Order: sequence, then C-alpha cells, then structure tokens
Amino acid sequence: MAQNASMEEFEALLEESFEIDTPQEGSVVKGKVLAIEAGQAIIDVGYKMEGRVDLKEFASPGEAPEIEVGDEVEIFLRSVENARGEAVISHEMARREAAWDRLEKAYADEERVEGAIFGRVKGGFTVDLGGAVAFLPGSQVDVRPVRDAGPLMNLKQPFQILKMDRRRGNIVVSRRAILEESRAEQRAEVIGKLSEGDVVDGIVKNITEYGAFVDLGGVDGLLHVTDMAWRRVNDPKDVLSIGETVKVQVIKVNKETHRISLGMKQLQEDPWTLVEGKYPLGSVHTGRVTNITDYGAFVELEPGVEGLVHVSEMSWTKKNVHPGKIVSTSQEVEVMVLEIDTAKRRVSLGLKQTMRNPWEEFEEKYPVGTQVEGEVKNITEFGLFVGLDNDIDGMVHLSDLTWEGRGEDVIGNYRKGDVVQAVVSEVDTDKERISLSIKAVDGDPFAEAIDGIKRGSIITVEVTSIEDGGIEVEHEGMKSFIRRSDLSRDRAEQRPERFQVGDKLDVRVTNVDSRSRRLGLSIKAREIAEEKEAVEQYGSSDSGASLGDILGAALKGDDD
Repeated sequence: MAQNASMEEFEALLEESFEIDTPQEGSVVKGKVLAIEAGQAIIDVGYKMEGRVDLKEFASPGEAPEIEVGDEVEIFLRSVENARGEAVISHEMARREAAWDRLEKAYADEERVEGAIFGRVKGGFTVDLGGAVAFLPGSQVDVRPVRDAGPLMNLKQPFQILKMDRRRGNIVVSRRAILEESRAEQRAEVIGKLSEGDVVDGIVKNITEYGAFVDLGGVDGLLHVTDMAWRRVNDPKDVLSIGETVKVQVIKVNKETHRISLGMKQLQEDPWTLVEGKYPLGSVHTGRVTNITDYGAFVELEPGVEGLVHVSEMSWTKKNVHPGKIVSTSQEVEVMVLEIDTAKRRVSLGLKQTMRNPWEEFEEKYPVGTQVEGEVKNITEFGLFVGLDNDIDGMVHLSDLTWEGRGEDVIGNYRKGDVVQAVVSEVDTDKERISLSIKAVDGDPFAEAIDGIKRGSIITVEVTSIEDGGIEVEHEGMKSFIRRSDLSRDRAEQRPERFQVGDKLDVRVTNVDSRSRRLGLSIKAREIAEEKEAVEQYGSSDSGASLGDILGAALKGDDD
C-alpha cells in the first residue's frame, strides 16, 4: 500500500517536471543555435529538443540573414515532435507575435512604426513591420500619385498605422500621412518667412491648363496663367517647363490655408502705361488674332495689350456670322482703334473700319438711274433681294416689279438664282439700303405716253369701250376713262351710247396723276374752253352780241 502511494507521488513529480521543462506548444520560447547547415539553422529549444528553421526567416526584406552559431533566438514552438522526432519551430512566427504586441501599443499611442515595402499586390504594396506584414494602399504611398515605386522598395522608413485587426491578421499603414505631417511643418516654417511683395526663386513642379505650381523650398505656390505675362497665355507650357527655375513675386499669402499666389508679370513693366499715347483713336495698326469667341475676336497689338473686335465691327456685310468664319486664330489683321478705357484695360477695335463702306463705293460707282445686273438671292412677301458688288444686296419692292397689274401677281415668275436687270432707284448709305426697280429697265410707258402733255392740253383719243357710266378711251396705248358727266356740256348729250368703238375724239386733259398713272380727260372741259376762247377773241357779253352770234362768227372765221 505504501509502495503504491510512493509510485503515484513519483509519477506526479515526474509529470510536474515535464510541465516545467517542456515548452508548451503554441508559445514563444528561447532557443540556442547549435549549427548552420544546408540553408537552415539547427536550434536547441530545451528539454533535449531540436528543430530546424530556414535561414531566410532571420533576414529582413532585401538583406542577408543575421545569425551565427551560439546565438540565442526567440522561437515559436508549433509542435513538440514531428515524424522525424524533431520539434516544429518558426522564428518568423515568433517575430510576428512579438511584432503584433509592439504594433498594438504603437497604434494605441498613435506612434509611427518602422517598416520596409517588400512586395506589390493588387491595389497597393506589402510592408514588413519587423515581423508583421501590413498592407499599404496605392493612394497612401505619397502625396501625389507614384508611377514607379521601385526606389521605395526594401528601404526602412516610417509608417503610420491607419487600422489593425489582430484576430483577422489585418494591418493597414500609410506613408503619405508621415509625408504630409512633415510637409505641413515645413510649409508652416517657409510660409512664416514669406511676405506679400517678396521676390523669390522657385522651381516649376507641375503645369496645368490654368497655371503652374512652383516649389519655393518645401511649399508650393500657384502661378496662375493670367499672372505669367502681360500678354495672353493660352497654354502655360508655352511659357514654362517642369524643372525650370523662375523668379516670381509673392502676390498673396494665406497663413491659414497655406495658399500662396505668385506672379511673374509683376516683375515686368506694365505695357498699359503707354497705351493711350501709342494707340490714338482712329489710328490703324496690324495685330494678331489670339482668341475667338461668339461675341468677337481678341487681337494682340503688342505683348500684353489686347483689344476686342466686337462681332458688329467685323464686317460691313456679314451680320449674323460667327467671328470664326471671318478671321482665324494667329491671323494678322489690320484694325482701327475705336475706344480706349485705361482703367478697365480695354481697347475696342474695328476690322471693317479699315475697309471702305461698300454702300458708299456702290453709290459712287452706280448712281441713281444706273442699270445693274444681279442674281436673285432671296424672295419674300414684299419683294426680291438681288446680290450686287462686294456682297451687298439690293431690294426690288413688289411695286417696282411691273408697270401693269400687281407685283403680287408677277413675283411668282422669279426663282432664286435668276439673273435680273434693274435700275438703281435709291441708295441710303446710313441705313445700308439699296432700292432697285426692275420695271424701270424698259422705261416708263406712262411717261413716254404723256410726253409733252400737261393739264389743259387737247389730245385725240380713240374710243375702246362703251360703259353705263362713261366711255373708255386710249391714247398711245394708255387707257383712260371719261365719266358720263364729262361727255358734253349739254346734259342731253351726256349719253355714252351716242359714241361708238373706234370713234376719234378731241378731249381736254384735266389732270395728270403720275402716281396712279392716269390722265383725267373731259369733252365737256374742251367745249367750255373753246367757248371761253371764242368769247375772248370775238367779243364780250357787253357788246350786245349773242353767244350764238359770237360762236357763228368764230365758226365762219374758221371756215374762212
């Protein structure tokens, strides 16, 4: 019985000694390097247990293994014994456990950690943080996108831990946060020394469409495109190149946002101080088209001095055309100075003023009454537009299409592209209008018909029609109408039916109306005029002779 008790005590003591001397699986223990062979280190982990570890586990990324026989190292015991009777150990896993403890403390204290980028993965890079592997997103490598990360690989450098999860084994770090922090300190120091008006040297770091960023020694300033030169700069790359050293003036410094505005033109003389003297009103100069907009074109008179040719001042004849159809960028043109506003730094220029007014030229070449030829450009409800010299148009009103009938009835005979002859009837240079007459080309039949005829003239007409209200007559192809009341001074004879078509009649002209193109005719007026003439010639009513005697004597005299 006592013997059995002593055996149990011995076994308990033996078991206890095993627990004390035998390392526990899954823990980190210290071991001693016994030998190095075949790329492995043979390590004694205690209790007569040995294991093998690849030498690469003792090397940092890009470096040679640092281990020698006799070194004491930390080892992670994965298993007490494998099939070969050796302990399964890992130095890397020991480093990882120790690293996680260290990194969690740094993360809690918001401290930087040291590491090295050693691999490239989707979306970023892998970083060795002294045993633990972290992910470095591509956006966190630098303050600006990095095209080639080669020079950054395998270099020990500080990182900031953004996020970590030990259970999942995830760590996310940032190199950019470190750079921005040091950059902010550097910016604050540089900006504290800058004042508005300072002239400093800088290096062009980046060029955009709106300007360039210039490094002033740790802090960037923006050199806006409008401050590069007094002249218009369409592309900053035409003026600057990356890496170029430039002298700039500090225009504005914002201590809070750390934004710095720079200028180059401020170091040069302002050409506007001499503009009024060099470009008097009405003077003509040659300039270069720098920019074209919907409302006009900008013309550079000299570097730094631009003027606007408004669309209304570009052409005498092209009224509703985009400026780009009249001039092109970089084209040299002659312009006239119309207005200068030095305060607003504006010059108004005219392009058409350097050419003669085409309406004035037309008036000199084709005075009123001249016959011209042109092509029908447009047909409207009130007439035709005919193309003339120098891209100007003349208008033929409906009333100037024909002598006979209505213009509305004959305008349908014309088509676009028809070449027509017309007579210039009016030129208004102020309103830029030219009136033409097609009907006047062959002369005025009314004017020809009444040549020499005036009010009171006696003419011979031929009866062409008998109507209830009078008779229609014709003289030289011109029709007129004699009303019933004008057919005779005797009421009894005022009957249209007493006349026949073809009768020749002498009538008196009572009216010449050029507007209505009508003659007023009367037989009655002729008879009254003849009676009056006879009385004046052969006597008066005071002589005692009757009217019949006088007329008889007059008629007898005619017979003689």
